[in-house]
Amino acid sequence: MAVTLMKGNEAIGEAAIIAGCRHYFGYPITPQNELPAYMSMRLPKVGGTFLQAESEVAAINMVLGASAAGARVMTSSSSPGVSLKMEGISYLSGAELPAVVVNMMRGGPGLGNIAGAQGDYFQAVKGGGHGDYHCIVLAPNGVQELADLTVKAFDLADQYRIVVIILGDGFIGQMSEPITLPAPSGRVFDKSAWMLSGATGRDPHVIASMRLAPDDALAHLNARLQDKYRVIEKAECMWEKSQADDAEFLLVGFGLSARICRSSVSALRKAGVRAGLFRPITLWPFPSGELARAAAGKKKILVVEMNAGQMVEDVRLSVLSSVPVDFLGTLGGVTPSVDEIVERVRSYAR
Repeated sequence: MAVTLMKGNEAIGEAAIIAGCRHYFGYPITPQNELPAYMSMRLPKVGGTFLQAESEVAAINMVLGASAAGARVMTSSSSPGVSLKMEGISYLSGAELPAVVVNMMRGGPGLGNIAGAQGDYFQAVKGGGHGDYHCIVLAPNGVQELADLTVKAFDLADQYRIVVIILGDGFIGQMSEPITLPAPSGRVFDKSAWMLSGATGRDPHVIASMRLAPDDALAHLNARLQDKYRVIEKAECMWEKSQADDAEFLLVGFGLSARICRSSVSALRKAGVRAGLFRPITLWPFPSGELARAAAGKKKILVVEMNAGQMVEDVRLSVLSSVPVDFLGTLGGVTPSVDEIVERVRSYAR
């Protein structure tokens, strides 16, 4: 297939259309505005629906309605806007409805700024809404992966009837890179057993996140959800290793931080320091077992994030004190530099 130059936000939009998404509901916020702008242009040309809602709360509830009718549907926003969608994401999870939600993170807390950041890890991975639920969380580190993982996100959402969050950041959304657009997966999912399509000739379907009767109905729903999450944890972990097998020191980062870590590994290797990289691609489910195996025998792990220390907690839980874990974080939309990462790792070798 042909190689084309695309901005990250626009690549998500085209990949969503390739995946069969024909409905988008959103509300503008920087730094992801190119995505709704792209969808407003492209969806009418393929017979789809673009609607700029009156708010983020309205947008996520429109997503719920379209998903209940069996549509492939997406919304996108950036950090403050995603916070407003959290009630709806919990409702989608309680009703077991598939949807794709894009968060191009920006600096916070509060309105913060419009620079890329990674401060929404806890919100996405630990469940920013109420109740015992999980979303699958995918963390691309470039424009090609934004496109590839968008196609995969729709399949995962339909396969497990779950919300899938694409967790990027403002820098990746804004950067332009040459990519090859992905092909449709070809997977088909039968939604006839639950979607709301009119009950002519069949019993009605009921989609709801409220369980009042019988008394144990909510307990049974939660038990079923937890069973599903355990299946996902076993089947859907994704990760990448680079020069990790013979490394003495292991860098761990996701998204843009992982790209900077990769450059740092190259610089460290040139300086004679055996460093490697482990990059989680799924933040939930987190690839704990693979990280523990990659970390075995290492002298130290350095976790690099554009936040005050969030994924580092999952890294420490994964290795269970078998390897010392250090942390390097930047805040407020500031990116870590190769020089400061290299200097930190070289200090371990002195």
